[in-house]
Amino acid sequence: MGLEKLTSEAIELLKTLIETQSFSSEEDKTASHIEDWFKSNTIAFKRTKNNVWAVNKYFDESKPTLLLNSHHDTVKPNSAYTRNPLKPAVEDGKLYGLGSNDAGGCLVSLIATFTHYYNHESLKYNLVLVASAEEESSGPNGLNSMLPIIPKIDVAIVGEPTLMNLAVAEKGLVVFDAVVEGTPSHAAHPNDNNSIYNTIKALQWFKDLTFDKSSEALGDVKLTVTQINAGKQHNVVPAHVDLVIDVRVNDAYSNAEIAEILQKGAPVTSITPRSLRLNSSSIPTDHDLVKAGVSMGRTTYGSPTLSDQAVLSCPSLKLGPGDSTRSHSADEFIYINEIEEGIKIYVELLRRVIT
Repeated sequence: MGLEKLTSEAIELLKTLIETQSFSSEEDKTASHIEDWFKSNTIAFKRTKNNVWAVNKYFDESKPTLLLNSHHDTVKPNSAYTRNPLKPAVEDGKLYGLGSNDAGGCLVSLIATFTHYYNHESLKYNLVLVASAEEESSGPNGLNSMLPIIPKIDVAIVGEPTLMNLAVAEKGLVVFDAVVEGTPSHAAHPNDNNSIYNTIKALQWFKDLTFDKSSEALGDVKLTVTQINAGKQHNVVPAHVDLVIDVRVNDAYSNAEIAEILQKGAPVTSITPRSLRLNSSSIPTDHDLVKAGVSMGRTTYGSPTLSDQAVLSCPSLKLGPGDSTRSHSADEFIYINEIEEGIKIYVELLRRVIT
């Protein structure tokens, strides 16, 4: 199939995905539409829960393997939508609809690229495509669950909207639950150990905290207190205050190191990470994929947003059509020409590296 026809069919697939509800952990119907693509293109595939995956026809275990991955789940639409989020519509070159930009455009572009190379012999890399579930919720049945099932991956391209520039690094994430304790009492009586007042010191500590090691690609670690909760009655001093702390981790630290710093220093009763598995990720700037992209005029940068890169232990590059600032926004859209350009760039990038 020619690239022009492949692109046209990829855009039609995206329209079908948009009109099919696929909130995280509810992607069974979009998974079926992706299966239909593989069937119609005579591509052998497998489905594991709501993850659909395939390898190139001439897969050779002696060669390194390149993963092409993006997700087909979406967040729920926000209340500011003025359009039907599940109704794809093309106006002024924009394809509107929930998941169009994040990350449907990337997904169908990678599917088209994989299809283009599926029957090629003598590739330098094997290709594995995974259309994954539960990315938006970091759920247990997403890409992370596929890593023991698919062939061992040596390098990955993760499709997320980057304006087809090269995100050569991505910040990790650790969410902490902290508790500040005090002495519960009636509000009318003296209390020198008020848990809410005790929280002032903790909040100031978190606000002032800096991390020594910065990153050329990702800058500084970013810590933000995002939630605070305490008390149920106006006349009762609560026994404790609950805090939630969001930490975006650069590639100079592991998540475990960040946890150790906070647990040793924070003036709180306890602080516990919810998970340490969403680490920062990167790819060497001298990797063939990066060098090929730069030679094509693409720029490199470090991404502050989280993706399925976080569950990969191999070098990985985030790259895709669309603009990250449109993700999770009302009346989400992607430009048709962004998809057209995205497929051309993906295909040319791989031609320079795997053929």
